[in-house]
Amino acid sequence: MKLSNGQKALLIIFLTLLIDQISKIWIKTHFELGQHIEVTKWFYIYFTENNGMAFGIEVISKLFLTVFRIVAIGFIGYYLYRIIRNKRLPFGYIACISMIFAGAMGNIIDSVFYGEFFTHSYGQVAQFLPEGGGYAGWFHGKVVDMLYFPIIDTTWPEWMPIVGGDDFVFFRPIFNIADSAITVGVALLLIFYRKILMAEDKTKTENTQANENK
Repeated sequence: MKLSNGQKALLIIFLTLLIDQISKIWIKTHFELGQHIEVTKWFYIYFTENNGMAFGIEVISKLFLTVFRIVAIGFIGYYLYRIIRNKRLPFGYIACISMIFAGAMGNIIDSVFYGEFFTHSYGQVAQFLPEGGGYAGWFHGKVVDMLYFPIIDTTWPEWMPIVGGDDFVFFRPIFNIADSAITVGVALLLIFYRKILMAEDKTKTENTQANENK
């Protein structure tokens, strides 16, 4: 049976969320915060948590960030619904938006539910659904990260000004499957579907100007 674009999009979202949440719950229930395993020299499973956006960037309050994410997901979901109904758009474009939607949803689940569903991970392996309640309230959970790729881990030469002798790591951020889905989706949009994005932006501008002239 041939799947429709809508069914394919749902499959991408479901599989991304499934892999993301299984990996996070496994890490949360098997690792203490900061515990890590060296898979290869340039790849570690490294358990950390953050309050912020992708790759642990923390810039605004947790509650505002969670509410902002929920609103953003609503807009992305509505946009995804619209482009699925547009039969002229290639499925690759729909797949990219589906990945971004799933990634945002994956981190939202952590933010909304994990504070209630788990105990903290400081010096202990977290318990799932503890009797005394979790480490934070609803909408205040922390996002679980675990993928660390220190592809280059070295020290700046002593002769270099300012940074000489300092440690240098590339790639330093620790992230998760949801972050990866968002990043890959955005990158593929910019590489392969820039014309569609520009056309969408042009259409929005023309509609705005038409409404202002009424």
